[in-house]
Amino acid sequence: MVAASPPVAFTHYFGNLRDGRCESRCDYRLIDIIFITVCATIAGAEDWPQVATFASERKEWLAKFCRLPPTGETPCRHTFERIFRRINPVRFSRCFGRWTGALAALGFKQVAIDGKAVRGSARKSADERCLHLVSAWATENHLSLGQVAVDEKSNEITAIPLLLEMLELEGALVTIDAMGCQKGIARQVVEAKADYVLPVKGNQQGLHDDIERTFSYALGMDLDKDIFRWDRHIEQEKGHGRKEKRDVLILANLGLIRSQNEWAKLSIIGRCERTREVGGEVTQEVSYFIGSRATLGAEGYADALRGHWGIENSCHWHLDVTFGEDACRVADRNAAENLSAVRRHALALLKRHPRKASIANKQFAASLSPSFLEEVLQTGEVT
Repeated sequence: MVAASPPVAFTHYFGNLRDGRCESRCDYRLIDIIFITVCATIAGAEDWPQVATFASERKEWLAKFCRLPPTGETPCRHTFERIFRRINPVRFSRCFGRWTGALAALGFKQVAIDGKAVRGSARKSADERCLHLVSAWATENHLSLGQVAVDEKSNEITAIPLLLEMLELEGALVTIDAMGCQKGIARQVVEAKADYVLPVKGNQQGLHDDIERTFSYALGMDLDKDIFRWDRHIEQEKGHGRKEKRDVLILANLGLIRSQNEWAKLSIIGRCERTREVGGEVTQEVSYFIGSRATLGAEGYADALRGHWGIENSCHWHLDVTFGEDACRVADRNAAENLSAVRRHALALLKRHPRKASIANKQFAASLSPSFLEEVLQTGEVT
């Protein structure tokens, strides 16, 4: 039986990726190793032994797409681990980024950037902290666009610019947590022809104080429309024993912001007041943010602030709970980072499949039914 090539998405986006092996001496092609790993992850495999088990149990089905040795043997766990150690994580992530970028042909409305620890990768014996990744998530498209590892001796501030360089952001609204509220990062987003929404906290104390002073003055003047250019959006929710009210107010008056010219395309400052009532106890929290899109309006900024947490609820939660990322004990930094990229794309493919079921249920179906697994893979077919 002559094996066909893996689906066109794999050959198109991973065909030029190299792992440094001498191809004439390899039993398995790199493209096949990647294909098997993605398929196994879609079907619920969480580590190399489970990936190898999937390959062994699905060898006849895999032979339709992969060039296995004449013996029909599939790769062992050590082969997967050894190869994924050798793959350059940045190049690997870029391959996935180009693939997901093609999946979302209409572009990205909002891109949320946030960090996540892969806790199982820590090695106490070598005094190594767990791998920490900064990733980008297209909130409406439910796609992971790329990721960069944070250097052990650094923090997210140095990783975010590297991630932004990898992304096609034109026209998108980029949201980052307070760690990313940096003048250089704001400038980089604007230079990419995108806009930003950045929370302002204690790491930008001067800016925070100026914004707080401006809102105190405006509210003290009852938001006089002859003086202030403002917009407001109030939304309320009730459910699960909780009442929540969010009051988002934006101002285009930047006269009291001493550093306004240092923030690229700064257009508005914002204030979000959250009031929660749970079990009769009321709590209130006020936070501030800045934005570069003057035409968005308070409702749009409110949506962006809420949408940012989609990366936690729709991506990070599934990685830990459904894919078992925190429990995975792959300690090698390259292998752990590359396997995380595979999980993120497997999650995107499962989310895109139209079946109305949970991600865990779809995974279970993919583990039982090769035909369903093929359907999931077809949701990623792009050229």
